[in-house]
Amino acid sequence: MSLKHFNILLAEDDADDCFFFDKALKELPVSSNLTTVRDGDQLMKHLYQNSEHLPDILFLDLNMPRKNGFECLCDIKGNETLKNLCVVMFSTSFPYSRKYEEDMINSLLNIGANHYIRKPHDFSQLKQVIHQALTMGADKIPII
Repeated sequence: MSLKHFNILLAEDDADDCFFFDKALKELPVSSNLTTVRDGDQLMKHLYQNSEHLPDILFLDLNMPRKNGFECLCDIKGNETLKNLCVVMFSTSFPYSRKYEEDMINSLLNIGANHYIRKPHDFSQLKQVIHQALTMGADKIPII
């Protein structure tokens, strides 16, 4: 039986969110490797240094120090080597109006994000949204 194997990169500055993402991923029926980076500068450095072995999917938090997720997404999609990377924006809800949130999500998708996920507070929902994102990105992942 062939399985899709996911090399996942998580750009997230919150240690608790990283812990729960890793725990949820380990409980899913998927084969994966998870690498984490803690800020936007570290993310971009990691991508440039590993440009020949990019992750299958990047889960990118919007609110990170040094360089936020919006800036990173612009850099990724503007770079010839990185632009085809599957990017799932993964963030808490916006502190502004619903209209602002919708406009921001549309901007992220227009720039090239493949999907936007609002971080759930419930662990079972977290597993579900990660699994859905992996399923949506699975057509880009080689079968091993």
